[in-house]
Amino acid sequence: MIAIVDYGAGNIKSLQFALNKLNLASCLTTDVQTIEQSNAIILPGVGAFKDAMETLDHLGLTKTLLEEAANGKPLLGICLGMQLFYEKSFEDGEWEGLGLLQGNVSRISNSVKVPHIGWNTLARLINSPLVKDLSNQDYVYFVHSYAVQDYEQNSLIASTSYGGIIPAIVQQNNIIGMQFHPEKSGKTGLQLLQNFGELIS
Repeated sequence: MIAIVDYGAGNIKSLQFALNKLNLASCLTTDVQTIEQSNAIILPGVGAFKDAMETLDHLGLTKTLLEEAANGKPLLGICLGMQLFYEKSFEDGEWEGLGLLQGNVSRISNSVKVPHIGWNTLARLINSPLVKDLSNQDYVYFVHSYAVQDYEQNSLIASTSYGGIIPAIVQQNNIIGMQFHPEKSGKTGLQLLQNFGELIS
C-alpha cells in the first residue's frame, strides 16, 4: 500500500486515479500509523512552500516523514512535494524544508515566463530503473514558479530546460523527487509511476 499524504496541498484525486489505473494500491491519509505501515509514501504538492511545511508540522507529519525516510522507506515527492525534501526555500522569505536532500529552492529566472506551465522534455536521463523505457524525447507536464538550485549533481536523474537547467527527476537512495506532475503527463507519467511501483514491490 502506498500512502498518499493528504495534507491539502496536492492534486491527490488525479494521482490516486493514475495509481489505480496501474493497479498500485494506495490510500489518502494523514494518519501516522497508516503512513508507518505503508510500503511507500508519496508527498504531492501544489501551493506555497511555507504553508505546506506549516501544515505538515501542524499535523505532526514532519517527524513521521523524517523517521520513515531514515528507515529506508521509499518517498516520492511531486512538484511542491519534491521541493519540500530540500533544505530551504526562498519563496516569499526563507523557510526550512525537510532537509532530506541537499539544495535550495529559488524562483525560476525572470528571463522566461513565470509560472512555468506546460510540456517539456526530460533530458540528460541516466541509467536508472526509475526512468526505464523512457527517452530524451518524452514530454511531461510542469506547473511551478520555483525550482531546486545548488543540488547534489549525483542525485540528478533527468532535467529540463526553462530559463536554465531545472532538475526534473532526482533520487538519492530511497528519496525520489519529480518536479513535474506524472499524474498529468499521459503515458510517460504512467510509466514513471509504474517504475516507482516496481521499485517498492
